[in-house]
Amino acid sequence: MQEYIEAFTNAFLGTTQWTWKSMLFQVPWQTNYFWALIVISILVWGLEILFPWRKQQSIFRRDFWLDGFYMFFNFFVFAIVISGFYKVLAIFLGELGITAKSLALIDFSTWPVWAQLLVFFIILDFVQWITHILLHKIPFLWRFHQVHHSVKEMGFAAHLRYHWMENILYKPLKTFGVMLLGGFEPEQAYIVHFAAIAIGHLNHANIKLTYGPLKYIFNNPVMHLYHHSYVLPKGSYGVNFGISLSLWDYIFKTNYVPENSGTIPLGYPGDEAMPKSFLKQLIYGFRKNKD
Repeated sequence: MQEYIEAFTNAFLGTTQWTWKSMLFQVPWQTNYFWALIVISILVWGLEILFPWRKQQSIFRRDFWLDGFYMFFNFFVFAIVISGFYKVLAIFLGELGITAKSLALIDFSTWPVWAQLLVFFIILDFVQWITHILLHKIPFLWRFHQVHHSVKEMGFAAHLRYHWMENILYKPLKTFGVMLLGGFEPEQAYIVHFAAIAIGHLNHANIKLTYGPLKYIFNNPVMHLYHHSYVLPKGSYGVNFGISLSLWDYIFKTNYVPENSGTIPLGYPGDEAMPKSFLKQLIYGFRKNKD
């Protein structure tokens, strides 16, 4: 028990210290996710201001500040809170003989760096695509995912507006994906992570981008807007589940973009029941809703 307590404490304090050092520019730039998030957010927001798709939408759109707070809460505050639990879990699994090496399907440590990053990016995105479908298809998980879909005006910060329970589901599955790839991230994995942040921000931004023929590979704002549509195709529990890649939606026939005006209503039936405050949204989903 003492080992678990020490591991929990060290992980919690270590993550807190690392985040603080990141804010003070005391960590290598490639691992400074705090300022990377800020820089990427400012750049994408600047594109929204210069080239707005929905011109009637305010620069400080509805829930702009709430979504901005969610960005830092989910990316940093919750990561600090949960870090100790994941460290304890790793020790527990290790004692059971479950390690990264025991689960590894591919040892790609000797591959060229570009190949490592490409496989890492594709595998993690596919795992997240599957997880995203589960969030829509399983009623219990959908109640938490409704926080993300309660966005009524789309903007870059909506990317990281989601219930903290989604972290509980996404993080272990992403970690499992890494374990299958030999149990480690490529040394330059920050390139993949930064790219994922940028793509996610752009997908939620008030910008009209489709990337031409590359729309069949990369997710884009036009495609993702229909993922947030209030009205879905009859009998569907969702469309366009892609995170960074649209490829999976086209392969598995979950793609749907009937037009590109950008003026469709967003949300879901019953979204008026979603609390407006951050604190109330934190506990939202733990009781079954009438809808």
